[in-house]
Amino acid sequence: MKKLSKLSVAVLLVFLLINVFAVTVFADGSVPKGDPSGTNSTSISDWGSTITASKAGDPSLKEVATQVAKNNIGINYVWVLLTGCLIFFFQAGFAMVETGFCRAKNAMHTMAMNLMVFLVGTIGFYICGFALMFGGVGGWSTLGSGPAVLNHEVAIGSFGLFGTKGFFLTTGGAYDVGVFALFFFQMVFMDTTCTIPTGAMAERVKYSAVVFSSFFVSMLYYPLFGNWMWGGGWLSQLGKNFGLGHGALDFAGSSVVHAMGGMIALSGAIVIGPRIGKFKKDGTPVAFPGHHIPMAIIGTIILFFGWFAFNAGSTTNGSDFRLAVVAVNTMIAGAVGGFTAMMYMWIKYGKPDPSMTCNGALAGLVAITAPCAFVNSIAAFFIGIVSGILVCIAVHVIEYKFKLDDPVGAVSVHGVNGLWGMISLGLFADGTYGSGLNGVSGTVKGLLYGDPGQFLAQLIACATVIVWGVGSSFIFWKILHKVKGIRVKAEDEIEGLDIPEMGVLAYPDFVLNKQSDKQ
Repeated sequence: MKKLSKLSVAVLLVFLLINVFAVTVFADGSVPKGDPSGTNSTSISDWGSTITASKAGDPSLKEVATQVAKNNIGINYVWVLLTGCLIFFFQAGFAMVETGFCRAKNAMHTMAMNLMVFLVGTIGFYICGFALMFGGVGGWSTLGSGPAVLNHEVAIGSFGLFGTKGFFLTTGGAYDVGVFALFFFQMVFMDTTCTIPTGAMAERVKYSAVVFSSFFVSMLYYPLFGNWMWGGGWLSQLGKNFGLGHGALDFAGSSVVHAMGGMIALSGAIVIGPRIGKFKKDGTPVAFPGHHIPMAIIGTIILFFGWFAFNAGSTTNGSDFRLAVVAVNTMIAGAVGGFTAMMYMWIKYGKPDPSMTCNGALAGLVAITAPCAFVNSIAAFFIGIVSGILVCIAVHVIEYKFKLDDPVGAVSVHGVNGLWGMISLGLFADGTYGSGLNGVSGTVKGLLYGDPGQFLAQLIACATVIVWGVGSSFIFWKILHKVKGIRVKAEDEIEGLDIPEMGVLAYPDFVLNKQSDKQ
């Protein structure tokens, strides 16, 4: 005890000496003082030393202006790359939602497809998809940091069809920091479209068929429609050429990303047919409950989180303060969509169905994606209400009336509500944003705010989504099915696709090992 007491006294003495020494040193006025409030951290004298100048520490007015412009553009780069990283996390959300809604015997197959589509999609978009989509987009391609290197669009008259610069991120001056940043951001958008059909065709589609479909989506299907809407193509020029508002608008992808994903999911579900046992002889559907709804709920939360970046990041401009309106509208529509679907199912069936609550939230998010920058919060609230009801009705109609088997509700969530989002922009755009978009002066107004032309442009875009989306993808699935086959063997489907398709079980502990039992 005496030794312990002596040790304690020694420690206290050392601690006291250290404090005395510290007080003595910091009392010396020659030691620089900190800036705890941060008010002195932006003085011109300090900032000047960070500016590249011909005379170090004494930049000219022109050199200061150059640095300000560089910082402003730098914010755009950081914003685009940061939100792109967050959007990439969509893959985890989709993987968990789809896998949770499917049966345990197909969990590995479903999860693996959601990883694979990103790998394949990146390659296809890099080879030619990006060039076809943005090869003629002009100044936007460099985020304001350089010349418009992607500047050649193949067109028939005033109808732009596809770009020709940027193949392999090399041709046409595409080896550019701004172009690379735009590619990174747009790539994660495109991959969402690749992912959507995997849910509608889950539990009976060949893994190899999804490899082919991902190349098709990333290299041709998505880029062409994306060019027409976002790459300076003919739909975006309906306002400039024909006086229809500002042309077809889609701020973050209700049509370009989600409705297009929903259309290829619809055609894929038609061609591949329902799962074995899904419908009785009289056509009545049989419920196949998902094996892990909590996983699907976590996936929905991840997607909801990523959607803030998905929509707000689509300003591609970190100093565009409208991104605050975009983020809040996104939150409102998603929350209201989920709540409305929950209440609809609760009232109609007596229980607040968690899976439909998830789909209601996702439906609201899909719908607000096009109009999020152009509408106020009341409109976002209403858009969410309609989405929540619409997805519940659409799931029932697709299954009971059309006899289509969509295990995760992908067509209802992304296809139906993607189209609703486009229509809602044409109705509710309130004229507070979008001045000069697509070369048209003035802000964007919908039908209820006095511009029927904008509403008509949105309807034309919706019709194009259906015709091009369903038509081209239906032909693709038919050809692939004829040449290679897109559906697994019946015995593999009954057994589960983890072993036949992947060679690995998601849950090996659920399977009895007879050999080890004998030992």
